[in-house]
Amino acid sequence: MLTLAILRHAKSSWDAPAADDFSRPLAPRGIAAAPLMGHEMEKLGLKPEAILCSPAARTRETLALAIPKIDTKHQKVHFEDDLYMASAEDLLGRLRRLPKETRTALLIGHNPSLHNLALALAGTGKPADLADMAAHFPTCALAVIAFDLPAWRDLAVRTGKLVHFIVPRRLSQG
Repeated sequence: MLTLAILRHAKSSWDAPAADDFSRPLAPRGIAAAPLMGHEMEKLGLKPEAILCSPAARTRETLALAIPKIDTKHQKVHFEDDLYMASAEDLLGRLRRLPKETRTALLIGHNPSLHNLALALAGTGKPADLADMAAHFPTCALAVIAFDLPAWRDLAVRTGKLVHFIVPRRLSQG
C-alpha cells in the first residue's frame, strides 16, 4: 500500500508589492492554517518518508510550520525547482520516480496542478469528499490518497482511493 498526501501551500500574501510570485510569503491566515494541517497529519498517523516540496517561499513556509507537528525522524525533504511550475502530468512523472521503499510521500505545491493531480489519481473514495475536492482545492487543503500498488512507478489515473480531504476552514470551525 502506498500513501500520497497532497498539501497545497497555505494562504499567501499579496501585500508585498516588490515580491515576485516565487518570493511571496504567507499571509497571517496561512501562518495560522499550516500548523493546524500539520496537527491533522499527525492525528491521521501520516509519517512520510519522502517530502517533495516546491522551493517557492510560501511552500517552504508551509512546510516549516506544518512539519514540527509531524514525525520527521525518517523523512527526506526534496526542494525541487521543477515542482514550482509543474503540470499535473509533470508531478505524476516525479512521483513515479520515488523509490519503491518509500511507502508514504508528502507533496507540497501549487494549484491548479495539485488539484488536477488529486482529481486524476482519486478513482474512488467517499462521494462527499470526492465532490468537495472536485469543487475546490483551497489553500492549505490536504488530500490523502491510498494506492493498492507495489511501486510508485505504477501510479496511473484513477488508481487511488481518496481517504481524506481536509480543508483548514473546517478545522477552525471545530
